Order: sequence, then structure tokens, then C-alpha cells
Amino acid sequence: MTITNTSIIKKILLLFLVLAGMYFAKEFLIPLLIGSILATLFIPLCNYLEKKGLPKGLSAFICLLVLVLIMASLIALLGWKVAEVVKDMTEIKQKAIKWGVSAQEYIFNHLGISVEEQSKILKQEQPSLSSIMQLTLSSITALFTALVLLLAYLFFLLYYRNHIKQFFMKLASPSQQHEVGQMLSKATNVSQQYLFGLSKMIACLWIMYGIGFSVLGVKNAIFFAILCGLLEIVPFVGNITGTTLTILVTALHGASPSVLGGIAVVYGIVQFIQGWVLEPLILGPQVKINPLFTIIALVVGELIWGIPGIILAIPLTAILKIVCDHIDPLKPYGFLIGEIDYNKDSDSFITKLKQGMSKLTKN
Repeated sequence: MTITNTSIIKKILLLFLVLAGMYFAKEFLIPLLIGSILATLFIPLCNYLEKKGLPKGLSAFICLLVLVLIMASLIALLGWKVAEVVKDMTEIKQKAIKWGVSAQEYIFNHLGISVEEQSKILKQEQPSLSSIMQLTLSSITALFTALVLLLAYLFFLLYYRNHIKQFFMKLASPSQQHEVGQMLSKATNVSQQYLFGLSKMIACLWIMYGIGFSVLGVKNAIFFAILCGLLEIVPFVGNITGTTLTILVTALHGASPSVLGGIAVVYGIVQFIQGWVLEPLILGPQVKINPLFTIIALVVGELIWGIPGIILAIPLTAILKIVCDHIDPLKPYGFLIGEIDYNKDSDSFITKLKQGMSKLTKN
């Protein structure tokens, strides 16, 4: 019993050391891991270009240009729609001021705090202009540095991908090299599948939110549809944030309660379609993480890396499961992370629906 307890304590300490190392090395790890996952997305294109006779360096550079063009297109699309929203900022600001005055009157009438005292409290809580500018400048600098590192990692990971694969093969004994090759192939495939699936999911969300918001008569419906779709990269939280912003801005435009309720209904319908139709069809069977560990991965990712941690949580957990499934001592952990295998004889609606989606995916 003592040996077992000691072994458990060692594993817990090792887990905390790993998490602590990930936290303190986040400036190094986040761009590297994002670059690695994006590199898996461009491996098929890189292989295709090399088969056509292009040098390895040129193929990797073309993949880099494709990524930059995609990012620039998304920024341009958002910028185009943001320009439309900015035109309405004067009206929104006036409505916000009216709401603020009403809130101050409510506080004075019910709590007895005068408007002057409320203004003093707000001024004390507001940061200075110099601190805001300094924080903004440092954030832009950090973002630019991380972006340059990400692009550099992407290029060199594509260029040296075979070299890195041979390194992992050399770490294993000759009898285990086939298993290691399968593990690397599955890890690459699951990352590709997740990214491709996420891109298709975002496109479907754009269409569904665009139709729903347009039917309701939401002002700048296409912008909010694009915003809600792009925020899908942050699981669970992203869609809620996008829908909340849509409701708030639409309310500031003076929309009726029925329209605001309609936005919430559109969100619920889209989430139902996404969860029970799109995810089984688009994400496919390889990203098999049960909901409990999906939430745990998201919470841990946010705690150690913030928003980037939330974005990376699901693909990294899926890759971790594949690694666990191919290493005997770690197979129980892979089983724990994975989905439950439902009994085929079960008559539950959820089971039949999932089985039907799986069959459609395989076909």
C-alpha cells in the first residue's frame, strides 16, 4: 500500500511540475504549438508541391504565403464589416449615454449615492491614459513577436518535418518503430481533421447565423454572423460571447424584446444543429474526447495559457489521447479521456443519433 501511495504522489507531483513548466514557458510554447498544429494542416499541400518537383524550401514558403493570405483575408473581411459598424457608433454612443444616465438615477433613487459620488468612484476605478497606452503598446509588441515566431516555426517545421519524424523513430527500438510511426501519423491526422473540421464549422455557422440574424432584422447582421462564427475557435465561450455582444449592440440600436429573444432562440437552434449534426459529420470520429475532459482541458488551458490555452486545449488533448493509446502504461489514461462506447443494443435516441451520424461520416 505504501508503494502504491508513493507512486500516486510521484505522478501527482510530476503532473504539477509539467503544468508549472507549461505556465512559465508559455511565451515559448504557445507560438511553437500553434505553429506545429498549423504545420500539420499544410503537410498535404507541401507534399503535393514537392511531388510536382518544387524544392522543399520553396514548397514550405508557398504554404507560409497561403497562411498569410488567409489571415489577411479574414482581417480584411472583418475590417470591411467593422467599418460599417463604426458608422453607427454615434447612435450607439448616444443610446449608451442614455442608459448610463438611467442607471445613475436608479442608483441614486435606490441606494442614495449621488451622481457626483458615482462619478468620483468611476474616476478612481478608471486607469490613466498613459497606463492604457503602455498596456496597448506592450500587447501589440507581444502579439507581433508571437506572430513572427509562429510563422518562423511553421516554415521550419514544414521544412524539417521528415527530419523530426526520423528523430522520433530513432528514439524507439526497432520493434517499436512501426507503432511510433502509426502514433505520429494518427496525431498528424487528428490535428488536420480538427483544423479542417473547424474551418468547415465556422463556414456553416456564418451561414446559419447570417440567415437567422437577417430574418430577425438585426442591424449589421452579416458582421455579427462572421463574429459569432470566428469565435468558434474558442469552444463553448466563443459562441456565447458573440451572441451576447450581438444582443447588447442590437439592444442599443433600440430593438424590441421579441428581436432580442429571437437572437437567443437563433443561438439555441444553431447550438443544437452544431452539437448533434455538424460536429459528428464534420469533426469525424477521430477527435474522441468525452465532455468531462473537454471541459477540464478547457479550464486547465485557460488557467495556464489564457485564451490561447482554450484554443489549443482540444487538439492537444486529442493528440495526448493518441499518445496514451499507443503506450501500454498510459493506455488507461487514454481510455479515461476518450468517449464512452455505447452499447449497440441501446435504444436511446441519443445513441441512435450518434450511430447514424457515425455511419454517415464513414460513408
